[in-house]
Amino acid sequence: MRRYLAVLLALSLAACAAHAPLATVSHVDLTRYAGTWYEIARLPNRFERGCVAVSATYTARPDGRIDVLNQCREERLDGTLDEAHAVARVVDDATNAKLAVQFFWPFSGDYWVIAL
Repeated sequence: MRRYLAVLLALSLAACAAHAPLATVSHVDLTRYAGTWYEIARLPNRFERGCVAVSATYTARPDGRIDVLNQCREERLDGTLDEAHAVARVVDDATNAKLAVQFFWPFSGDYWVIAL
């Protein structure tokens, strides 16, 4: 769980360090985006250190927000399962490509879809 709590800090620091905003995709169909996504590559980051078999599952909620479940196994495929739960909300209704993800109140981090 600690790994995913560090996500918020990492996202915040990255946002502060960015010189120019990233371009997002022109539109995200949230119905098609829902489901489980598997990590195939990543830049090194503290909150996923030692993780293998990383996935994120996005589930639409009746209130328009999105449930987020991040999972990984520690060190090996039969290692301890580590999970973090969050709720995301769309912050750019025109594209659905910019979301705010909240792992714990009152803090949230930016989640931008930059490629599909």
